[in-house]
Amino acid sequence: MNLSKSTKEPLYQLPEIVIVGTGTYLPSKILTNYDLEKMVDTTDQWITERTGIKERRIANEKETPSEMGAEAALIALQNAGLTPEDLDLIIVATTTPDTIFPSTACYIQQKIGARTIPSFDIQAACSGFIYAFVLASHIVSSGSARYVLVVGAEKLSTIVDWTDRNTCVLFGDGAGAAIIAAGQDKNKRLSFNIGADGSHWQTLYIPAGGSKLPLTPQNIHHKLHYLHMVGKKVFKLAIDSMEQSLLRCLKNAGRSLEDIACIIPHQANLRIIEALSQRLHIPSEKFFVNMEKYGNTSSACIPIALHEAIISNRIKDGDIIVLVSFGAGITWGSVLFEYKSKKNGET
Repeated sequence: MNLSKSTKEPLYQLPEIVIVGTGTYLPSKILTNYDLEKMVDTTDQWITERTGIKERRIANEKETPSEMGAEAALIALQNAGLTPEDLDLIIVATTTPDTIFPSTACYIQQKIGARTIPSFDIQAACSGFIYAFVLASHIVSSGSARYVLVVGAEKLSTIVDWTDRNTCVLFGDGAGAAIIAAGQDKNKRLSFNIGADGSHWQTLYIPAGGSKLPLTPQNIHHKLHYLHMVGKKVFKLAIDSMEQSLLRCLKNAGRSLEDIACIIPHQANLRIIEALSQRLHIPSEKFFVNMEKYGNTSSACIPIALHEAIISNRIKDGDIIVLVSFGAGITWGSVLFEYKSKKNGET
């Protein structure tokens, strides 16, 4: 797979950024593989061997993406030693917004008590958090904002067909948040690679619910409001896109694979991560994986994993970190930076 048809190779770099706080929210309800055995024709062994997932979280009626995102944001603010009034911008990555409009970001702004700051959603499916992270990094690097809240929040249980064993075993609900600020070290850089190839849109999409095919009783009867996926094709595209995006990100940074201390990949399928590890000859222990607990939470995967990697001391000051993802569209993205805690890097 060729990520770019152009021979032009721009250098995607930004000045240093600092993640001053992170937070997560996971619903309390746990749906295990054994629970799924009672719902569809599957087994714990089948799911575990093919995905690496053992359980996932399922949100209740009140746990909307904005509610979960707001809770994650408040934890991130607390960890950063900030208040909602300190924020200058809110960007939310989600494929399952509370409503088509207003944005989930506007709901979160109201729920956490932030000022009347710009607040908007971004949609790049599972790559959404990385897209938002890169955009936030541009904004703080330009001096247009000091603190930007980036949230990934998803309620995928509402768009999954719970009678389809090939898809319902994969997904879960949750939210993660990170607060980004500009760094002080002018010699440190953030490198990134993001892109999309719309020719693969039919590999993973929801047919109905937009203006092209509005929801009708007939569309709902035919389950066109649920996620549709061509599993084998998605599997291959995921490996190819993440491999090439990661390598391009390394090239942009002038780094080698040996420099990386930790890779936080999209938590879609353990076999995808294992294939990426084998292709790049990267030891599996360099990958931070938590999908066995949460499944695929789309744009929330990486911020949830990032938070857990930080609080478990899997990531330490000075470590070179890579975030890498792929999603429907198809989209892809990767970010490389040197991690600094707030104490050692806040402006």
